Amino acid sequence: MVIAYLRVSTEKQTLENQQNEILRFADSRDLRVDRWVTEIASGRKHGSERKLGALVRQMHKGDTLIVTELSRLSRTLTDIMAIVGELLKKEVYLYSTKDHCVFDDTINSKVLCFAFGLVAEIERNLISMRTREALALRREQGIVLGRRKGSYTKLQQLIDDRREIVRMLNRGHSVASICREYGVARNTFDRFRKQYLRAVVLRDRIRWRTQEQTAPTK
Repeated sequence: MVIAYLRVSTEKQTLENQQNEILRFADSRDLRVDRWVTEIASGRKHGSERKLGALVRQMHKGDTLIVTELSRLSRTLTDIMAIVGELLKKEVYLYSTKDHCVFDDTINSKVLCFAFGLVAEIERNLISMRTREALALRREQGIVLGRRKGSYTKLQQLIDDRREIVRMLNRGHSVASICREYGVARNTFDRFRKQYLRAVVLRDRIRWRTQEQTAPTK
């Protein structure tokens, strides 16, 4: 089966030029397109998340896939090579009309695929190296990396509502009920009580005693 794959990034773009290009190519090779697969999706979106992913999985040995450019498969070299590698493994022929690339069972195609794969591997290594260097620089600058733990966010919520929590305790609410109300674990509440709640209670007691002492006697 011969399948043509056409992709544009937005609805404002037309598929007509790609279709005409593929038809001319098919005529020059005495091929007949059995199926047209079209989609509107960004090339940055991973191939497995597009129609292309399902198409590659459905193709069988001896099938042929035609595109106008390899960039129609993806905007990243690593993704392109992963798709090409999967097609070659399934013994599916791939033609890119404008790039004049042919991926089939010939030795030239295998050498070309190896070269592309090597470039993709180098690109992955460079990205990884740049990421590590950037993280190391941020650490040297004292920047905290990564997301804060969920318990921190919940602890902060308790801190922000500490006076309301004191009132809840004074009205007889249990610690377990307060934990359920705020959706926090008991150990998070214990940390909050140890670090903040006692200070609030102590300040309130001091303020109450001061007011009691300064209150005019009848």
